[in-house]
Amino acid sequence: MPARRRADPEAGLRAVRTWQADPSNVDRTTLTLAVRFCLEELSATAPGSSVELRVPPLGVTQCGQGPRHTRGTPPNVIETDARTWLALATGELTWAAAVEGHRVRASGLRADLSAWLPLV
Repeated sequence: MPARRRADPEAGLRAVRTWQADPSNVDRTTLTLAVRFCLEELSATAPGSSVELRVPPLGVTQCGQGPRHTRGTPPNVIETDARTWLALATGELTWAAAVEGHRVRASGLRADLSAWLPLV
């Protein structure tokens, strides 16, 4: 079953493009929409619930095939900030560079999004 979309895809893509045009000058509403749209894109591209991606405080999603978790801390967790997540989703930053630069925290054997990035 595909993940239910909450962000309008057209509005979400516009928000991502607005962020790309001037990342340091985007308002909170646009940033939030861009992050949530990209989280939904990841869930659609990599359905499943083996990995939890957290972009506090703006959103979270589960993705990737593998063992499902339902309670407590999942075995595969990735956490990053909004700007890093959008840079990864748009291809402005590679997964390897983000990990090497300590811009993401990833734990677990499946906590690697490189196969699905960039999204937009």
